[in-house]
Amino acid sequence: SIKDTNLIYPLILSLANQDIIKNAIVPSNSIEKLSKIPNISFFPFDNLKDVIEFFKDEVKKEPFKNVPFDYKYIEIDKKKYYYQEKFKNDFLDVKGQEVAKKAALISASGFHNILFEGSPGCGKSMIAKRIVEILPPLSNEEILEIAKIKTIANKDIDFQPKRPYNAPHHSATKASVFGGGSSKEAKIGEVGLAHLGELFFDELPHFSKNVLEALREPMQDGVINISRVNSKVSYKSEFLFVGAMNPCPCGNLLDEDKECRCSDLEIQKYKNRLSDPFLDRIDLHVVMQKVRSEDKPSYSSKDMFKMVLRAFRKQKQRGQKRLNGRLKEDEIDIFCILDSEAKTILDRAINNFSLSFRSINSIKKVSRTIADLEGSDVIKKDHIFEALSYRRR
Repeated sequence: SIKDTNLIYPLILSLANQDIIKNAIVPSNSIEKLSKIPNISFFPFDNLKDVIEFFKDEVKKEPFKNVPFDYKYIEIDKKKYYYQEKFKNDFLDVKGQEVAKKAALISASGFHNILFEGSPGCGKSMIAKRIVEILPPLSNEEILEIAKIKTIANKDIDFQPKRPYNAPHHSATKASVFGGGSSKEAKIGEVGLAHLGELFFDELPHFSKNVLEALREPMQDGVINISRVNSKVSYKSEFLFVGAMNPCPCGNLLDEDKECRCSDLEIQKYKNRLSDPFLDRIDLHVVMQKVRSEDKPSYSSKDMFKMVLRAFRKQKQRGQKRLNGRLKEDEIDIFCILDSEAKTILDRAINNFSLSFRSINSIKKVSRTIADLEGSDVIKKDHIFEALSYRRR
């Protein structure tokens, strides 16, 4: 009885995502759009009379052949995870910056929030835009979840195993970033649309204080809540946060050849726009180096994605439901096992740097990803040292 495809589409997606249905009877006028949903057989009908006759076995009808889902995949414990090897923006374009590229690899492999700091033109945005293309593969349920969110936002859907990339401008309003609208309607914003993908904030300190502080909740809990007079809507928002910023307002503080024009007060005011609770939710802080003429490219995006796949397989084979960067506190104790030397180094760091409980968990999770990239079952002291090198100073 539902004639509007825009209404039936998200309904079918939700049921398919929960593995509730395998067959669906739908209006004929919606079949072209619905047939793109994988793993469901559709029976199109023009009227209710034909449906009744179909159930009485008076009418024989073959299901509509939907679009085959034939992307590349890896199979772990009988579950398939799909991916594409399409790298529109390749890491080969980034010359030098080996520390930043290694941090980007760690960030992508474990879904760890990351912040790049450096002078203008050093490659912060270049690296940030390339991270999304090497993110881990997607399960069928995750592909449907991304499609469902796009449907809510009236965006085109292709069911490709491709993670979303959202990069709001620093002048964006709080409503456009987090969602909003009239009292009767709560539209999804950039944060919700970035679910299972990358949310990139360039010129991070230039975003309003209200936006940055409100971002702490979805960064921590993976959920965004939109409250209106008569309703409260919650959207999943488990995204990888990537930020980029200059070291000072003029951008020349770390440049060896250019003189910084900012006063100490201006630099402090600029950095104070990012609060400690906000920065504490960022696992990797990378200070970029100046670009030099002798710098050369190293790893391609294809090479880095192969490393991400290996680390992804390690995480799933341990029985993790979530990637390392999204592990809950009780899961950290189960999956982040340190050897005796690593424990000693971490205890020393806790005492020397007065690390918060969140920071300690962050170091464990980052070192777990570094260990996965090296194929190690336990976290060793070198993994802890490297994780500590990415902490905010």
